[in-house]
Amino acid sequence: MKIAVLGAGAVGVPLARALASAGHVVNLANSRGPDTLQEIAESIGVHAAFAADAVRGVDAVVISVNPRSYESIRQLLVDVPDGVPVIDTGNYHPLRDGQIAALDEGQVEALWISEQLGRPVTKAWNAVLSQTLETMGAPVGSRGRIALPVSSDDPLGLEIASVLTNDSGFDPVVLGGLEESWRAQPGTSAYCTELPTVDLRAAIDRADGVHAPLRRDLCMQAFQTFRAARGALDREEIVRLHRAITLTPDPA
Repeated sequence: MKIAVLGAGAVGVPLARALASAGHVVNLANSRGPDTLQEIAESIGVHAAFAADAVRGVDAVVISVNPRSYESIRQLLVDVPDGVPVIDTGNYHPLRDGQIAALDEGQVEALWISEQLGRPVTKAWNAVLSQTLETMGAPVGSRGRIALPVSSDDPLGLEIASVLTNDSGFDPVVLGGLEESWRAQPGTSAYCTELPTVDLRAAIDRADGVHAPLRRDLCMQAFQTFRAARGALDREEIVRLHRAITLTPDPA
C-alpha cells in the first residue's frame, strides 16, 4: 500500500519506519517541509514530502499530531477521496495539551477528532508507546506478541488499520466502533500496558470510563515527577507505571 504519515514525531517516525520495512510505500510529512525530514526519511526508507503532496494518491492517511493541529490537517484532507481511510494515532492529555472543553465534558475523543477533521477517523496505534513501536514489534505468531486495539465505524478503515497494525509488528484487536474507542484511551488498562491478545480483550471489556480520566492525569503527574527527579523513564518503567495505575481494581 501507499501510505501518508502526517507528523514526524515520537510515533510518526517509528511507525513510518515499521510500515516501510514491511514493504509499504510511505510519504512522511511535517508542518515545516521535506527539507527538515530528508535525513531521517533516507535513514528509514521513506519519502520526505510536503504534506499537501504526501496525501495524494494514497491508500491511507495516518495522522500523528497533537490535538491543536487538527484544524490545519483538515485543509489537507479536502481533496482526499472519501474512501481513503484516515487513521489517527493521537491522545488527549490535558496536562500536556491544555484543556479542551468538549473532551473534558465527556465527548469521545475519536468523535471529537472526526469533527475537527470533517470526516470519520479510524483509531490505531494510539495505545502504544513510541519506544514499543521502535523495539517490540514481532513476527506473526511470536509468543507473547503485543496486541493493539483498532476501532472504526468504517469497515474498510478497520480492515486497512488491522492489516497495517499487523504489518507494524503487533496483533490487531478490533475494539468496535468509535463510540467504544474510549476503552483504549489514556487511563484505561488497554493503554500502553503491552498486553497480548487475550489480556487486551479482557482489559477492553473491563474499561472504566468514570475513573479513566483520573488515572490518565495521575499517570502524567507521575511521569512529570519522575522526569524532574531523575530524568526520562525508559519503556519498561513507563509500562510498569501504567500497569500499576490502570490494572489495579477499580475503586468501590
